[in-house]
Amino acid sequence: MPQPLVAIGRRLARFPWITTLGLRPNLDDYPPEHFWLIRQAQTIYYPTNAFAEMFHSQGKRIFPSLESHLYDGDKIKQTTLFKLLGLPHPRTRVFYGRQRQEILEHFSYPFVAKKARGSARGQGVYLIKGPEDLAAYLERHQPAYIQEYLPIKGDVRVVVIGFEPVCAYWRLPMPGDFRSNVARGARVEFDGVPRAAVELAVETARLANLDEVGLDVAMLEGRPYLLEFNVKYGHQGPRQAGLDVAELVARKILAGEL
Repeated sequence: MPQPLVAIGRRLARFPWITTLGLRPNLDDYPPEHFWLIRQAQTIYYPTNAFAEMFHSQGKRIFPSLESHLYDGDKIKQTTLFKLLGLPHPRTRVFYGRQRQEILEHFSYPFVAKKARGSARGQGVYLIKGPEDLAAYLERHQPAYIQEYLPIKGDVRVVVIGFEPVCAYWRLPMPGDFRSNVARGARVEFDGVPRAAVELAVETARLANLDEVGLDVAMLEGRPYLLEFNVKYGHQGPRQAGLDVAELVARKILAGEL
């Protein structure tokens, strides 16, 4: 008997060969037939953060990987991961409590400050040009996540699925904005994407076991630097490239590739 293809999150709900159950607050909220499918499935797709660790501990395969769920949205964990793996990353330091008084001992203006956890779409990212900017940031954020400012024209977003690059493009910010998020109006360009940026993104995905991820890479003097990665990455760039990411994932699942 073939194993059922079961998903929790609704990312693949439009594909009839995958049974999407949706996220419910408690397992008891699923009807018996859904609970049976969860128990029978060898792989659970898009398990959500609510269930990823539990399914993994039960010996089930999950997609995206457990690592994808553990690191997503947490810049502190990502920075630590990059350092442990020896991957190029802008100089970054996290300051807790009274340590925040030491920021200017490690960084000179201008530098970048970010919300350490739970930020996306360019929100919670600040260019700190002087004492007033720093004071305003510190008033709202604890801990302080501080990163050196790289004088770059934009960054490269690389979408990696099944450890293969499926889409890569420049994200070029609007005039007057240093943030390269497409959701904030950044322009997408597909020409001239450096091979080094794509290769670093794929290497990172493999080393960290990130089997579906969007990685952001800065290029400075011909060298690539990892900025961060997102599992819940935007799809505007891939759409402009004519790529339906959800359909690609669904087809790979049907083919037994994910």
